[in-house]
Order: sequence, then C-alpha cells, then structure tokens
Amino acid sequence: MVSARLLVLSLFSASLVGSQPTESSQQVSSPPAHPAGEPSLSIDNLSFPWSRLRLPKYIIPLHYHLLLHPNLTSLSFTGSVQIQIDVQNNTNWVVLHSKGLQISKATILDQNLTHLSEQVLPVLHNPSHEQIGIFSPRVLSSGQKYFLYIEFGAELAEGFYGFYKSTYRTSTGETRTLASTHFEPTSARMAFPCFDEPSFKANFSVRIRRRPEYISLSNMPVIKTVEVSGDLLEDQFAPSVQMSTYLVAFVICDFKSVTGTTSSGVQVSIYAAPEKWQQTHYALEVAVKMLDFYEEFFNIRYPLPKQDLIAIPDFQSGAMENWGLTTYRETSLLYDPLTSSVSDKLWVTMVIGHELAHQWFGNLVTMEWWNDIWLNEGFARYMEYISVEATYPDLKVEEYLLHTCFAAVGHDSLNSSRPISSPAENPTQIKEMFDTVSYDKGACVLHMLRHFLTDEVFQRGIVRYLRKYSYKNAHNQDLWDSLANTCSEEDFISGKHCYSSSQASKNAYLFAGEHLNLTAMMNTWTLQKGIPLVTVTRKGARLLLRQDRFLKTVLPSDPQWSTLQKGFLWHIPLTYKTDSSSTIHRHLMTSPTDSIHIGEEASWVKAYILRFFRAIIDQQTWSDSGTVSERRLRTEVLSLACHLDDPPCVKRARQHFTDWLQSNGTLNLPTDVAETVYSVGAQDDHGWASLLHTYKISLSEAQKHKILYALASSKDTSKLEGLLELGLEGKVIRSQDLSTLILMVARNPKGHYLAWDFVKKNWDTLVQKFQLGSFCIRNIIIGTTSQFSSPEELTEVQSFFESIKEQASQLRATQIALDNVLKNVRWVQRNLETLRKWLNEQMQ
Repeated sequence: MVSARLLVLSLFSASLVGSQPTESSQQVSSPPAHPAGEPSLSIDNLSFPWSRLRLPKYIIPLHYHLLLHPNLTSLSFTGSVQIQIDVQNNTNWVVLHSKGLQISKATILDQNLTHLSEQVLPVLHNPSHEQIGIFSPRVLSSGQKYFLYIEFGAELAEGFYGFYKSTYRTSTGETRTLASTHFEPTSARMAFPCFDEPSFKANFSVRIRRRPEYISLSNMPVIKTVEVSGDLLEDQFAPSVQMSTYLVAFVICDFKSVTGTTSSGVQVSIYAAPEKWQQTHYALEVAVKMLDFYEEFFNIRYPLPKQDLIAIPDFQSGAMENWGLTTYRETSLLYDPLTSSVSDKLWVTMVIGHELAHQWFGNLVTMEWWNDIWLNEGFARYMEYISVEATYPDLKVEEYLLHTCFAAVGHDSLNSSRPISSPAENPTQIKEMFDTVSYDKGACVLHMLRHFLTDEVFQRGIVRYLRKYSYKNAHNQDLWDSLANTCSEEDFISGKHCYSSSQASKNAYLFAGEHLNLTAMMNTWTLQKGIPLVTVTRKGARLLLRQDRFLKTVLPSDPQWSTLQKGFLWHIPLTYKTDSSSTIHRHLMTSPTDSIHIGEEASWVKAYILRFFRAIIDQQTWSDSGTVSERRLRTEVLSLACHLDDPPCVKRARQHFTDWLQSNGTLNLPTDVAETVYSVGAQDDHGWASLLHTYKISLSEAQKHKILYALASSKDTSKLEGLLELGLEGKVIRSQDLSTLILMVARNPKGHYLAWDFVKKNWDTLVQKFQLGSFCIRNIIIGTTSQFSSPEELTEVQSFFESIKEQASQLRATQIALDNVLKNVRWVQRNLETLRKWLNEQMQ
C-alpha cells in the first residue's frame, strides 16, 4: 500500500499550487472556481483507504459551516458544508460519513483558506459503510488544521430519518409540506457529509435558505436574515455549543408558535401546524416549569438561549432531544382539553420531561459510543418520574414507575435478552439498542441505585458527573466514579468530596460503615443480561437469602435450568426494616446465598409495599371527575368491563355514543371513557363508518388515537383488512401510525392472524418504511407473534424468520419473538388442563 501511495503522489506533484479566496472570513460560501478545462484527479489508481465501520480517530472535526437550501416544491435540497478539521497523523485521505448524497464538489484548504490543489479532488464511496473518502494529493500534516469543503444534494428522504419531508392537511383539505430532520442514531450523514459518531463533537454554524412564506428553525436562534433574491431568504443561526452530529436539527415549515420565558431568561416556544396552535399552551407551561426544575436539580444552567419544541406531523418515535430544538410526535406534545384524557396529559408531561432531561444527560454529556446509549435513555426515562413528581405531583407519575420496571423484568426474563451495555457496530445493531433494556431496565437500575445511596448522594454524584464531562463523552465507569466520589489527583486537590487516586481504587464509596465497590456492583447489572430473583426465608433471628436468575421460559425442574443459571451472580442492594425499628437498613448481597441478622423480637420484615386497587365496576362514574389515579382507574375498569361485554357497561357506552353521533360532533365525550365509548360504537356498520369519517377530519391527535383503537376493535375482518391497507397506503392513516395499527389489530382476537399475514405479505415494504432495527420493526415482530401459543404457530414463526434469514439474523427481535412464543407454548402445555378443570368447577 505504501508504494501505491507514493506512486500516486509522484504523478500529481506538479499540480500543488493553490489559489487565494477573496473572502477574508473563516467561512467559504463557494470556493473560487478551478481554471476551466483543468483535468480532475483520476480515481482509477485509488482504492478506498479505510476498511472499518468506525471512522479513523486522527482527523477531528472542530466546526461545521453548513448551508442548506431545501425546495419544498421539488422535494429536494442542495447544500454545502465547510468543516474545520484537526489532523493528528500525516495522511492523504479524509474519511467521513455520507449516505445517499450526491457529492458535486470537494476541496481541501489550509488555515489561510488556500486550496491545497487546483484540481477537483477525487471522492471515493463505500456505500456499505456509508462512508466517503476524499483524496488530497498533498499530504495533510500532523498538528495542522484544514478546511474540508463539500457541495452536495439529495432528495428529501421518504420515511422518518435524515432530512425528510412531512405533510399535513388543513381543515379545507389543502395539503401542505414541511421538511424536518431526525438524525439519531446514524442519519445526520443523510443530510450533510459529517463525522457522524457521538464522540466527534463540534460547533455548528447553520444557514438555511427558504421562501418568505416559511420559517426555519435550528438548534440556535436566528441572528440575521438576508435576502438572497426576490423570493428567497437566508436565515443565519448563531454558532452552536460543542455537540454530536445526531443532535443537529432543522425544520422548514409554516407553523405558528406560543412563547414563554424561564426564570433564568431562556426563551421557550412551542410550534405546531397553524390550526393546532391552540393545543400548544399546556406544553409551554410544562416546558418552562421543567427547564426551571432541571436547572435547579442539576445545578447547571441550560447553556442555550432558547428551547423550541415542535410537533411534527410525520414522526416515527415519540420525540427527539435535538439540542435547543426538540421534535415530537403530535400526540407527545399537543394537548386538547376537550379530547385529551388525563392519561394523554400525563404522557405529554412525561415526554417533555424526558426530552428536556436529555439537554443535560445526553446532550451536555454524551456516551462515548452507542453501546452505552442507556446512559442517555435510561437516565432520561428515570428523570421523567423525578421531574413530573416534582413539578406535577397531582399526576401521580410514580404509579407508572412500577409498570416500567415490570416491563423491564418481563423482557429480561427471556434468555434472548441482552446486557444493558452491549456491543453495537453497524447502524442496524445501533438502532436495536433503543429498546426496553436501555430505557426501562436502565431507569429501574438507576432507581435502585438512587434509593440505596440515598437521594442526596445520588443527586450530588450526578451533578459531579455532568460538571466533569460537560461538552465531552463518557463511559459507564465515569458515572460510577462520579457517584462514588472517586476522582483524579487533580480533582482531589481542587475538590472537597474526593478520595485521592490511590484511595479511589479500594475505597469506591464509604456507606453505612461498609466499603462499597460501586463499579463491581453495577457491572453485575449492566454487563450481564437477566434479572435476579431473591428468595427470603425466616429462620429464628436471621433472614436467609438466595438469589437465582429469574427465567420465564424454564422451571427449576427442567433439564436446562442449571445451565441457564451458571455464571450469573448479582451484587444486590437490599433495603429492609422491621417492626422493632423504624430505621431503613441496607445490605449488599454479593453471593448466591446470604443471611441477615434481624433479631428474635422482629415479627415482620418489609425492599416493598404494593397496593393493588380492586375496583367495582358499578361504582364508576362516566365523567372526568376525581383525582388522576381515580380517573386512570376509571378508564381501565370501564374499558375492561365493556370489552368483557358487561351489559350495564355496554348499554351506558352505547347511549353515550348515540348522543355523540346525534350531536354531529358538538358533544364532547368525557375524555377518560371516550375510547371505551368509541369501541362500543364501532361494533356496527354505521358507528364504524361515522368514526372513520371523524378520524379523517379531526384536528386532535389524541382523539384520532382513541378512534383508531376503536376502529381496530371491530369484529368484522373485512373492516380490519381495510384498516391495514389504509395504514399501508399512508394517506388517511399516516405511515407513522402503521406499526401501532398493526399491533392494535393483532391484539383483537379476530385480527390476530390478519395482522401476522399482513406483516408476512408486506415485509419488504415495512422494512423500507421503518428501517431494519428500528423500534417500529421490533414492535411489529414481537407484537404480532406475542399471542401465538401452539407448536404449530411456533413452527410457522420459525419458518417465516427462515425465509428472511439475512435480515432476521441481524435482529435480536426475532429471537425475542421466538422466546415469547416458546414461553407461551410451555405455559399452555403445563397449565391449560389445570385451568380448564378449575374453570369447569367454577361453572358448576
């Protein structure tokens, strides 16, 4: 390889004289043209210089100057990017990411903005790694800074990643278009060439060209708008703080906004389609209150002058934490008091709390690589509960935490689960990291740690972590060190809550008279999969403890039980108290069996007190009265009662539905029972058709979600088939809602096989729409198979996965689906006859 490079250099050694640009600033809008007729450097003798998925570490981006011109008529965009780079090894190549972009020009300039070559530089493509390589005939010298200038263009993407188009319809039937971005985890490269890995943090100066009837938004505020031509304006945004590429964002739209200001002067704005503007006021209240809370909780000022929250009509996930411009699905941001239930209100509040937590935990401090994405998502999921509990205690968000932890346990009890921190290299593997393990188990592990360390110690450690790694990247170990008060020698000299470096390795944290090795403890929770089951028995003055790996699919009597248990051991932090003492005791269980001395006088021991509400159906009112807990309970109880065809419930719901129909939509149903009312009404042809009409014209995404659920509850299979086709078409039912619709139909006993057959038939289209590895594909795979429970159905699922073997082999979700079906098959084999016998006895 060395000889080939020397040969290429000698061929072009005569063409190294550069030209001086006329601009004196450090930003090149368009580099000077190369002399007419000058030959381009040939790529015939060049091969792509880099073979790895991750970029080389010896070229560091410092600052991007990005110009974009989206055309919302032709649905395409052009742009240029000038990247200041720091070269740390001698090289002739710059390798960076690009996916689906047409590169029309590339050049490299020195610090004085002088071209290194007067010829157009060769650009080599490696599509399988989504990389491009730009060849410089003159060596880029170690220790020097250069400017990489690239011009490019592409179509606005179809789907939900990169720089993509979105549309919405007005109440008069007009379709309007906007352009928005979603880059996490690996799609910034679809919008502009960049070093698209989280550790390559840089500053971004963005300029966007638009027609006057639109506005443009980005991470930072507009500092200047200039007229390019009569019908073209250019918005110039302030330079950003240092951040990863996946957090860059821009939107071009015709939306309206409401604006408020936090206590510290941050301007907060909520954007939505003009006719949905009135649904933005609650989100503004929440966002202002949340930012105030987080600034106090983290003891770090929000570092940007503004925070925009915008409801995007086409959006695959729930929301995205782009720094200063958080983007949301409409159901995650908009709240309509007339159609949104208390659960909808709680959801909006939690999602805003999640995304604003990311502005610190994720944006300010970012994981080094995607294997530790739980540092972002587990923490933000946990902060949902802390922030909402502090700012909106009446919403009783703590009741959701139990649900979150049960979801994590359910997933983690399958052998196909994974450790919280897992290897992930290619884009598909990285997308799969955004799952129940990263979010829910991550949150619950943090909850466990917080309560073992105490709130004060936990919060102080988090603040230390955020301060130490601000505008940098971090690993698991950095969090444990911050929580455990360990630090470097420099930190020890300057700080008061540190051990010396020599003490740090052996004295991770002193708590309740015990030395706690926090790293060793937390590695058992983050670096191995699964969850422990602790069995406690009383023997005199002692509690005897035993830990086993908790598995749903295997019993201790099964032959594979001991194999699946082998090698699994957790350091389990336990808290307990007895009736003889109000003190909360702490104990760390680090061995398979253990014991605790509690004393002979203790008559009872309490790590949980679980309250289960057992409501009586006929005590429920069909209204929106009561506390949040009472209202959510009402929703669940009446939904279950009508689903089970309880006559009084069905009669009452049908009367409400009739009244609603006769009012021609002017009557507002109680939001807590609206979904139940719609579901009962959807069971006849007229009601179903009326609901579909309302779905088409409604401006409330909360109402549309309830109606879609009702439409999917029909027992008419032809109607269910029609719904699925509407979802695939993507006009009446948006593509973003297709995966949700498939799961709704799959949960309907009449639609279960319809949904499965639909997925098999349209698999290639679904992958094209949502991308392999996305949470939508994962939910579709797991959701449509979750109710299969016979050996024949297991064989059917295995057969389909075999038919898509190349794709299925890349997905952890296929193994989870098979584990779920196997668990169901075994449960039926073990318990069906017992259950049938019991039911027969009850019927006699």
